[in-house]
Amino acid sequence: MVDHDPSDAESESERNSRRLIELLQEVRVATAGVQILFGFLLAVPFSQTFESISSFDKHVYLVVMICTSLSAALLIAPTALHRLLFRRGHKPEIIAYANVMTILGLVLLAVAMIGVVLLLTNVIFGAAAAVAVTVPVALVFATTWFVIPLARREGPP
Repeated sequence: MVDHDPSDAESESERNSRRLIELLQEVRVATAGVQILFGFLLAVPFSQTFESISSFDKHVYLVVMICTSLSAALLIAPTALHRLLFRRGHKPEIIAYANVMTILGLVLLAVAMIGVVLLLTNVIFGAAAAVAVTVPVALVFATTWFVIPLARREGPP
């Protein structure tokens, strides 16, 4: 039995409206994670023990902070773009741009989250544990967020 795709009955305008709504909902989910991570990262340098961490850990922290900041910017960009171009006939362009920004934002969010795991594990347990924990975590992110979806992807949308 062949599945019927409900989008077959949609007009191009209806399809674009649905795609934009779906995309903005997805961005809301990712943005919540970025905001929580960003809040955590803002507090870290003000803790008493931050000065005592190694230079390596400070560099990891900086990379994580930059990735989180850029991820927030990219994941919020579709909302700003939609708001600024609202009702101006640019919905297909908004969707295309927002799709790229969301994917890039998710890549940076994955790097930031993996970096936080590396940083915390290294500070608490040392380098060997940091590698032993961070590598599997990175593989889970890569596999579930990118490898599986890209492997299941078929042709143009």
